[in-house]
Amino acid sequence: MWEQALKYLLDVVFGLFTYAFLLRFVMQVLRAPFRNPLGQAVMALTDWLTKPLRRIVPGWRGIDWASLLATYLFELLWLLSYYLLLGRGFSLFGPGALLLLTAALVALLKAALWLLIIVVLVHAVLSWVAPDGPISGLLNALTFPFLRPIRRIVPPLGGTLDLSPLIVIVLAQLALMIPVPWLEIALTRLFM
Repeated sequence: MWEQALKYLLDVVFGLFTYAFLLRFVMQVLRAPFRNPLGQAVMALTDWLTKPLRRIVPGWRGIDWASLLATYLFELLWLLSYYLLLGRGFSLFGPGALLLLTAALVALLKAALWLLIIVVLVHAVLSWVAPDGPISGLLNALTFPFLRPIRRIVPPLGGTLDLSPLIVIVLAQLALMIPVPWLEIALTRLFM
């Protein structure tokens, strides 16, 4: 019972920061505006680690790699916390450490796919409910690079019903169902 409650708290805390750092990275890569309530919240949640990491990992070609490194570190700490919660011994060297390092990369990929699903879903709902809301510009910037190629192939039905968000969500879900679990199984077999 306590173990389950602790796991839940770890999920909430690490999940919040992981997605905040990942969203900051994606917003910077896609040149999304930070002058909105969500952008300001992301900055407030992530500045404490991103700014010091920039001294170690400087930006390159306009990309803030410190945000991505912070996301990876939080995924790594999240997995390490689970591992320790299970009461297993841990060595900093050997296959267990390598498994943990690569599993964090797979977890980062999963987080990126879930972030895409959430952002596209929120954008689709808000485009019907509040198309001129305070975060509509941000959502447009985050979803446009993924929706544009689909819109070229599948134009809106009847001129108004856009199926591209549904297609992007289905493709992201398929990526979560097929290649990501395959990577997890391959890593487990490789290092165990």
